[in-house]
Amino acid sequence: MTTPASLTIGAVAKRVGVNIDTIRYYEREGLLPEPLRRASGYRSYDEGAVRQLRFIRRAKDLGFTLEEIRDLLALSADRHRGVKAVKQRAQQRLAAIDDRIAELTRVRNGLEQLIEACPGHGSPDQCPILQALVQDEGAV
Repeated sequence: MTTPASLTIGAVAKRVGVNIDTIRYYEREGLLPEPLRRASGYRSYDEGAVRQLRFIRRAKDLGFTLEEIRDLLALSADRHRGVKAVKQRAQQRLAAIDDRIAELTRVRNGLEQLIEACPGHGSPDQCPILQALVQDEGAV
């Protein structure tokens, strides 16, 4: 018999805004505990599962990897060092994002220079964009 707080996988997916297969994947990966089963064999979730899935989804939106999210979930239960360690993980994620932004900015600037140098007409062997694509990386 199910309780009034019992939710189907479809209801949980809808409330959290994820795909049913995503929920199953998180269960397989150990990010979400295996749910209870109804007499019919269907999964039965409670509000805790909804909260945990929102946590996972929001952490992914902030750029955390599944492994990092696994750590954050464990740290969220650690009353002694959890908050400090969570802050450190967030600082590490921010540093990685800053590194990625710097790399993307470098790539963007390089592409912008190639576009400006390309006349947009003429022989393909005179196109700086095509030349840069076939150029030896050591020559850059």
